Amino acid sequence: MLQNVCSPVERIVRVIIGLIILSLVYFLRDEGAVRYLGLIGLIPMGTAVIKYCPISHVFGISTCTPKRA
Repeated sequence: MLQNVCSPVERIVRVIIGLIILSLVYFLRDEGAVRYLGLIGLIPMGTAVIKYCPISHVFGISTCTPKRA
């Protein structure tokens, strides 16, 4: 499978950002349907787990080191 998110620092940052966004579900609990926007935080967490980000792929960004033969 194609991977473009290999840096451990980048993966940790993605998880932290995802958790911050996901916390909106809790903090906006009285705001009705707006709180479910916090579920967008699952996206950066998912990209950290599967090590692939489609947006980085479109822009040609990769933190993986090329394999040497």
